[in-house]
Parts: sequence; structure tokens; C-alpha cells
Amino acid sequence: MIFKGVRNGKPYPDHGLSMRDWAQIPPRQFRLDQLTTVTTALALDKLLSEDSTFYGDLFAHAVRWHGEMYLEDGLHRAVRSALRNRHVIHARLLDLDALNIDAVAEATPVGRPVDGDTAGVDATATTAPILAAPADTGALDAPTDPAISPSAPDGPPRPRADAHGWTAPPDRPRADRSRAR
Repeated sequence: MIFKGVRNGKPYPDHGLSMRDWAQIPPRQFRLDQLTTVTTALALDKLLSEDSTFYGDLFAHAVRWHGEMYLEDGLHRAVRSALRNRHVIHARLLDLDALNIDAVAEATPVGRPVDGDTAGVDATATTAPILAAPADTGALDAPTDPAISPSAPDGPPRPRADAHGWTAPPDRPRADRSRAR
């Protein structure tokens, strides 16, 4: 069997993560026989298409809930890996067990506290860094993006002149072409 199990539907609560939120979770390797799929239908046209994974996230999405790992998104990519005799895929894992949200799971999506109460959300979880709140130091921190340079003290940081990825060619003295003839 390729996967640990096949299930129709998600047994875990809705986490409410957007594609941008998923992108904050670093991908890791997972064996296919550790994952349970949440989709029973497989579209062969998507499976056999060369560009079926061109749009969307490059990595599959998996969710850990009550010790079980569920493959939420990326079933076609996982089946293609299995057909090529690869038993490992790279996926982003949202660990709902580490977030300890059993008490508020049905009422609130992950990372959205109830009336400002953050007791049910573990902000130090390493599998979902998007939920960690930055510490308020009271001072202005240096920008973390190397493409951002500080501006005036009262203004927002501005992109550096070379932050677009290319630089202007250096000024070179031109050879006098009239002498070459």
C-alpha cells in the first residue's frame, strides 16, 4: 500500500491557513506510508499532466492531528512520486497536536484566539511559526531583510537601490572606433 490509509474528508478542525500562511512553514521530508490521505478521488488528467503542479504551492500540505498525519493537499504529487518508486515527499506540516487546541478546536480556527485569549495557542510551536507573535522590545529593530535599508528615523524602511536583483553595468571608457578602421 502506498499510503498509511485513505479517508474521505478531514477529521481535524478547519485551521484557516491561507497559501501565504502555509508558505511560512518550512518543508520537511515524509514517508508516504506515514500519511493518510483525506481525498478518495484521483483525477487521472491531473495526475498525467506535465504541468499539474505548476500552479499553487511547490510542496504538499500535511496536518498532524491526534498523532496521525493527514495529507491535505498534494495527493497527485505524492502518487506521481510513488509511481516513480520514490517513497518520500517534501511537505509542509502543520502540527495541531503541538498547538494544543483541543479545547477551542471546534469554535476557533488555529491562530485566531477567542476574545483575545491566547491560552489555547502555543506561540512557541516550531511547526507553525506564523502564529508566533514578535516580542515587543519598545525599540526599533534593524530590518531583517537584506534588501531593505533603513530610511529616516520617522519613515518606513525603503528598498535598497540594488534590491531589484540587477545592477547597472559599470561605466567603461569606449574605444575610439575611428582609429580601428
